[in-house]
Amino acid sequence: MNDLNQIALLTGLLGGLALFLFGLDILTEALKLVSGDHLKTLLARMTRNRFVSLAAGASVTALLQSSSVTTVLLVGFISAGMMTMVQSIPIIIGANIGSTVTAQILAFNVTAVALPLVSLGFFVYLAAPRDDYRQYGRILLGMGLVFLGMKIMSDAMAPLRDFPPFLDLMKSLDRPLPAALVGAGFTAIVQSSAATTGILLVMAAQGLIGLEAAIALALGANIGTCATALLAAIGKPREAVRAAVVHTLFNVVGVIIWIGLIAQLAAFARWISPEYPSLSGLDRIKAETPRQIANVHTFFNVANAAIFIGFTGQIARFVEWLIPLRPAKIEPRYAPLHLDPNLLDVPPVALDAVRLELLRLGNLVREMLEAAIPTVLSGSPLHLGELRVMDRPVDLLHREIISYLRQISLADLTQIQSTRLMAYIRIANDLEHIGDQVAIGLVTSARKRIDENVVISPATEAVISRLHAVIVEAMIGSMEALEKEDGERAAKVRAMKKTEAELIEKISFHQVDRLRAPEPQRLSTYAREIELVEELDDVFKTIRRIARTQLGMFRRSSEAKDDRQ
Repeated sequence: MNDLNQIALLTGLLGGLALFLFGLDILTEALKLVSGDHLKTLLARMTRNRFVSLAAGASVTALLQSSSVTTVLLVGFISAGMMTMVQSIPIIIGANIGSTVTAQILAFNVTAVALPLVSLGFFVYLAAPRDDYRQYGRILLGMGLVFLGMKIMSDAMAPLRDFPPFLDLMKSLDRPLPAALVGAGFTAIVQSSAATTGILLVMAAQGLIGLEAAIALALGANIGTCATALLAAIGKPREAVRAAVVHTLFNVVGVIIWIGLIAQLAAFARWISPEYPSLSGLDRIKAETPRQIANVHTFFNVANAAIFIGFTGQIARFVEWLIPLRPAKIEPRYAPLHLDPNLLDVPPVALDAVRLELLRLGNLVREMLEAAIPTVLSGSPLHLGELRVMDRPVDLLHREIISYLRQISLADLTQIQSTRLMAYIRIANDLEHIGDQVAIGLVTSARKRIDENVVISPATEAVISRLHAVIVEAMIGSMEALEKEDGERAAKVRAMKKTEAELIEKISFHQVDRLRAPEPQRLSTYAREIELVEELDDVFKTIRRIARTQLGMFRRSSEAKDDRQ
């Protein structure tokens, strides 16, 4: 083989691999956008029982086309407090089953449809009137590039059938352990077991590698795919690290179980796979061996799942012993608990993490609001200072949420996701504004009361306290609507305007009576009480604005879903 042939071979292999990985990336990103809302539903079902979790893990991985992505997402879920390590184990086991879907698809003679898929996908993406339709174009384009990459690699490898040094190298892979190590190393480098599987299918179709060696390499790929999750777990909470270790242990032990049974696996693969006795030579190899590899890949992952699904409790206890929890670090109240960067790959899940963080922000604001009136009506300057200090965590957590939402906005979002993003920005800003209304508006009013020696009468305190209770109730209702994603609760908050208006009218009549009273400070008292009521009314208006934002978000999301059906 001369230098020109070697250069052509290398450029063909590397170019084909690059196209394969690029197409896989386009395919995965488009599938995330199209299936993202379904991932939220699957996530909600993941924790019901181990078998539902197993099926959910397989389904998510089949959608995302990558067990590594699934495991990285799990690391993000655990780090964000959306799931425990124990709950993640059946999902991790199921993820390996879902990853075999790619091999089953690639085992078909897909190269013939590569260019039609590329052209069709490109024109759908270019001409589609709506973003969700464009994503289907990207799916077709990504699949076409994956298949085209396989064709280019296959054509580049064809001359290797007559290249003795390469054939000698392939013979060395007949030994299971070296082959498994090569498969693990290559998969760790490209961070895609699908790429390893695709290359194996191409090599097998060219007669460059036997079934036994391909099985050993595929077993190694199961280990190499763990590298992505282990890297993602660096710097994460111990629970998240444990999930990555579970993934690694499961795959390593699974390979150990089967590494000595490769001959039996090969015989089983030949038995369950279709045969083509009418063909001969390379044509028969091309028709039979890729499907045998795909089938055995599916079999040992399903078999491993069947073996380990009954031992999730024992696996959890072993990993907990292996990686003990560190003493709990007390995080500042403003430190975000749910905004994990690993979730940014799937915008709907990242947006759900923002929703959970908004609930925390709302809880901080509610605590401020609950403390406000007792402090404002009768508190000392020291108490007012404490109320202002409570606004600091609100401001800092608000900043973290807005920063995370900015990162989400950089992704290619659907209409529904964009609607949620904008709504969450407005809700975060309104919650922060309520904190300012309490810490600045109400506290300033209270300082004037102290400076002017104004004493609020018990009767006035009682009426203002009732108004305060209605406002706190509205605040709680708006956060419950956000937590449950319930439009009816948000509508009830909007409907509380009548109750609040009646109380303000009652206070106004009471203020007129106070103004007529023969008290030396009646003008100062009237001014301070009216100012206080106006500040509370402004807070209530902001809470109603949050409810209105939620109603708009729910309505537009529902309309967008109806348009898609």
